[in-house]
Amino acid sequence: MQMPAKNSEPERLVSADRLDDDSSFELKLRPRLLAEFIGQSKAKEQLAIALEAARTRGEALDHVLLFGPPGLGKTTLAYIIANEMGVAYQQTSGPALQIQGDLTAILTNLSERQVLFLDEIHRLQPVLEEKLYTALEDYKLDIIIGQGPGARTHVLDIRPFTFVAATTRPGLLSSPLRSRFGILLRLEFYNEDELRFIVERSAEVLNVPIEREGAEVIAARSRGTPRIANRLLRRVRDYAQVRGNGTIDRECAGAALHLLGVDPHGFDELDRRLLLTIIEKYDGGPVGLNTLAATLAEEEDALEEVYEPFLIQIGFLDRTPRGRVATRMAYEHFGLPQPRRQPGLF
Repeated sequence: MQMPAKNSEPERLVSADRLDDDSSFELKLRPRLLAEFIGQSKAKEQLAIALEAARTRGEALDHVLLFGPPGLGKTTLAYIIANEMGVAYQQTSGPALQIQGDLTAILTNLSERQVLFLDEIHRLQPVLEEKLYTALEDYKLDIIIGQGPGARTHVLDIRPFTFVAATTRPGLLSSPLRSRFGILLRLEFYNEDELRFIVERSAEVLNVPIEREGAEVIAARSRGTPRIANRLLRRVRDYAQVRGNGTIDRECAGAALHLLGVDPHGFDELDRRLLLTIIEKYDGGPVGLNTLAATLAEEEDALEEVYEPFLIQIGFLDRTPRGRVATRMAYEHFGLPQPRRQPGLF
């Protein structure tokens, strides 16, 4: 009998990764043009100039690498690039490409100036990555015909296209691959004003009555991530319809998110458990990652890549050479006195 999959991070309401029920709502809320895309002003300005230049020349846009934490709009920007250029759009991902034939079929069927979006490029197999080099640089594809001593190489010309790749771990990309991208755009976490605007826009698209104060409550608990903001909006909408008058105001949003276990900092039960474990069991740290993972019965990779980044980003957790340390802000959040530490430890 097949064992059920482990129910972990993907089920968290405040996970920045895409959950099963996100896709249809994200398509409905997705902006089509760069002018409609909220936030990321620096990346938008660079992209707007490159798009205008490419349209003026009548050429394909330079290849684009989008990197940053999940849920910030990398897929949306790839879709916008295709719309702005008025060309076809195709999407795939690194894990989806398993054999050379998969990549060859995609590249040889691209139309003129088409946008090919590859998500999770850091998970692309090395042998497929090498096949991309000449395709990205010279719009040519080397294929091997036959086997053994009689095998020969044939070069196929492919139509000029724009390759848009996304990754949450740019450090895993090889230097030869990074050098093929003409435009590198880093996406940053959003501030609360930008998230409030996103929540209000999404509520308008979904035809959900919302007051500014209600949108502010949702934005403040969205961990700087539009995907989480839209997910929380949908849950609060349900609460407003069932237990409220249908309108999302400050009181309604606060009550709904309290019921869902999302506190004013956007923490859920797993975040609180991680911080309290460091504070209560290990006197605030430092504590090694493997020890912390064993105590919480979680995988080390999950702690390092899923739980910790947001806590570090907002200053509740420090990574030190000796291990993880809870900061003063973490103690204040739980109303606990901070112990005196030895000089140089913090």
